[in-house]
Amino acid sequence: MTNNKRIRKSLNLIGLLCLIFSLSLLPAIGVSVFYDDGELADLSLALLICVIIGWLLWYPFRNQDVILQRKDGFFIVALFWIMLGILGAIPFYIALDISGLDAVFESVSGLTTTGATVLSGLENLPPSILFYRQEIQWFGGMGLVVLATAIIPQLGIGGMSIYLAEVPGPMKEEKITYRISETSRVLWTVYAFMTLYCALAYWLAGMSLFDAVAHSFSTVSTGGFSTHDASLGYFNNPAIEAVAVVFMLFGATNFAVHYFAFKRHSLGYYLRNGEVVAFAGIIASLVIGIALSLYLLGQYDSLISALRYALFEVVSVITSTGYGTANFSTWPLFLPLLLIYVSFIGGCGGSTAGGMKVIRILVLLKLCYREILRLVHPKGAFHIKIGARHVVNETLLQGVFGFFALYILTFCLFLLLMILAGLDQITAFSAVATTMNNLGPGLGEISQSFASLNDPAKAIAVASMLLGRLEVVSVLVLLHPEFWKSY
Repeated sequence: MTNNKRIRKSLNLIGLLCLIFSLSLLPAIGVSVFYDDGELADLSLALLICVIIGWLLWYPFRNQDVILQRKDGFFIVALFWIMLGILGAIPFYIALDISGLDAVFESVSGLTTTGATVLSGLENLPPSILFYRQEIQWFGGMGLVVLATAIIPQLGIGGMSIYLAEVPGPMKEEKITYRISETSRVLWTVYAFMTLYCALAYWLAGMSLFDAVAHSFSTVSTGGFSTHDASLGYFNNPAIEAVAVVFMLFGATNFAVHYFAFKRHSLGYYLRNGEVVAFAGIIASLVIGIALSLYLLGQYDSLISALRYALFEVVSVITSTGYGTANFSTWPLFLPLLLIYVSFIGGCGGSTAGGMKVIRILVLLKLCYREILRLVHPKGAFHIKIGARHVVNETLLQGVFGFFALYILTFCLFLLLMILAGLDQITAFSAVATTMNNLGPGLGEISQSFASLNDPAKAIAVASMLLGRLEVVSVLVLLHPEFWKSY
């Protein structure tokens, strides 16, 4: 009976989260009214459908009094993200002349902050649909579950288990505050203020107010959706690009670091964080190397231009934002493939960025180095540190290595599936890389859009985006028979 109650309570919370998500349509409805773009009826119908679905899951199970376990968190988060992808597709399906699969693809791409698209002619879309498209990236960036944990007292029951299944990064147990709901509020407060400052900076740099707000949503969330087909390249404005670079980096940095730096009024906190320092070092090395390559190979006439485009594309790719001011797939030699490899690194843990996260890459490199040292000194004891003082325990080392193995195995499986679906090897490789790493643009057939892919390939991409957003393990654990034995 207890197990049945846990399932009912899980469905109740999923319904509650769906009801919260339905509120995201209200700002889009307001935009439709303001611009009188003719989408009021479509968006109102989509809102009604989302509310009904959420209510049907929430109301029948509203009186379940049971303490949820950590495993319930994985079930709730995985099922909710699937529901979220479907609910998020409803406005696209009703308002636009696209298939159900395309609507789900656009929804999942937005919510997972991947930024891949099957749409074109964005400038001709209704403002309310464009706003909604940007907005879902903002909600997906920090995570609606984290938001719910912050504002809904009911999630105090099992709230920690849900939070751990939602937040990315290997060190998520290290909370900012003692109470998980307070930690969630801190994260969302930092996120909201960062978005506000980003919108203001874009506006001052020359964007219209609508574009400034819309792009602030997809910049801080490192999502990459734009209101223009040419992305930020549409503006051809170095000031706008500089704003984007700064806030993409902010979005890809651990939000706990932002919080403590602000709380203690010290920028030195960034310099004392080993992951942030490594992140900056990786970016600086890539920018210098790629800029010099572009200049020496004659891609750009001046070193300044090469630095401008190299900096933007490197930051856009490593933060998994996917904005474009240049089509890097046409760059010479190995540079396009190098940038795809860079997307596997991603941003810092506890940020909105995709990829495997810098902290995991650091741990893996140090783990490899330790194994080499052990060959030289078999009896030696070597500890792995991140920064000057933080010693990584063996449990975390095993977790990071296990995550890496599952990530690569999943990537290989999806790559084979993409080729089986009919994609050429370059397109298939980049399609899986950009969707699993939540990047967006790729190489070959998908350098600009995923619209030309067949339906099986799009369905595989949807699954890949969800797995990447939930960091693979949170989903794969549901496939293990042991997980269901207590239900």
